[in-house]
Amino acid sequence: LQYGIVLDAGSSHTTMFIYKWPADKENDTGVVSEHSMCDVEGPGISSYSSNPLAAGTSLEHCLNQALRDVPKEKHAGTPLYLGATAGMRLLNIADPQASDAVLRAVAATLKTYPFDFREAKILSGEEEGVFGWVTANYLLENFIKRGWLGEWIQPQKKTLGAMDFGGASTQITFETRDTIENPRNEVMLKLYGQAYKVYTHSFLCYGRDQVLKRLLSKFLQAESYQETVSHPCWPMGYNKSLLLSSIYDSPCTEKERPSLALNTTVTLVGTGNGNLCTLHVSKLFDFTNCSFSHCSFDGVFQPKVSGNFIAFSAFFYTVDFIQTVMGRLVHLPSDLKDAAETTCATSWSELLLKAPKLEKRLPDYCAVSTFVYLLTTKGYSFNNHSFPNIAFQKKVGETSIGWALGYMLNLTNMIPGEKPSSHKSMLYNYWVILILLFVVTTLTSLVTAICLLRHSKSSII
Repeated sequence: LQYGIVLDAGSSHTTMFIYKWPADKENDTGVVSEHSMCDVEGPGISSYSSNPLAAGTSLEHCLNQALRDVPKEKHAGTPLYLGATAGMRLLNIADPQASDAVLRAVAATLKTYPFDFREAKILSGEEEGVFGWVTANYLLENFIKRGWLGEWIQPQKKTLGAMDFGGASTQITFETRDTIENPRNEVMLKLYGQAYKVYTHSFLCYGRDQVLKRLLSKFLQAESYQETVSHPCWPMGYNKSLLLSSIYDSPCTEKERPSLALNTTVTLVGTGNGNLCTLHVSKLFDFTNCSFSHCSFDGVFQPKVSGNFIAFSAFFYTVDFIQTVMGRLVHLPSDLKDAAETTCATSWSELLLKAPKLEKRLPDYCAVSTFVYLLTTKGYSFNNHSFPNIAFQKKVGETSIGWALGYMLNLTNMIPGEKPSSHKSMLYNYWVILILLFVVTTLTSLVTAICLLRHSKSSII
């Protein structure tokens, strides 16, 4: 086997993925799979802006695991990449020098390991969206698959759209035949000789953590930054004191920063008011301005959604919570809306009884499920007909869905632009030979048995 390592440096945490594939892998095979993974302890690397060296140190536990998971003789030939996403994009907006320092520190740590370190970079939102789309369709064998006799065939299946919901941004990517009116949203790909016209957009500040910060800011504004402020999206019985600095430490909220000292403490008290929560969450979107024939929100062009979609990351975790903890199935938009309202109306003590292990994230499921409902229906315009085409999934088989695999496949040129070669792999040739031998042996046995049977009958006569 050969191996590849990708560190997904997200806004809230970093995850390391180790991939594997046969060492004699042709350039046009679809057999890369996830070997193992490791969640880095602590926050995302962007949070180490005041102590960049600690960003590199934070990765060592998982990199040490990689030393064990990848056979020693394969270390030098194993490509190692780090891709940073929206958390670092935000830091780069707020303080470019700090983001450079963090990347340098991270790269310095990665270079001390015996792997083939290739790069540590900040991905654009469009790259994140497209690589997620590539991963999902690659794993589902929508580009290419192995035929019965070992030949590579293009299944002529339609591709799936991909929706990612991270900590600081959310992405939507799908193939379309419609005119893409904004060239910044159009990506032309050539994979295995097939051309794909893909629409993609990444919404910075619309990831889970940034949405929650923006909501807090809205609630404080609505009650003029009083010492105690009601939080309609938090459950009844839950309250928490926060420093203003924890809310206004992001480019997503800095425009609403009050004149008060940032070390001021405010106490937010949950009121569990679903209708008021929905009203505030809807104010995070701008549905009014659009200079194109059709927009999703914030004046961003989007063609009509079509075909099947796969929604992963926080999309999956949100719907999974609704279905497993709240016991509500999600098939239609109304199911998601009703489930969000039920979650908002459930008291803190009831939620804790239902899911004590999720205590840290429990208060926010009302707001996040309401956000997912508004984003998919009012934002992306999924309706009763198209919403059931969304599969909320975390993995395909044993491999996680996300941008990391698509990123590695691209950088290691494992998805060529030309059509796959038609020659069969040795492994499959052996299978064909074995099958033929089995057929010949079976036929010989049958003929022998028939001859013996006839011989025995003639002897009796």
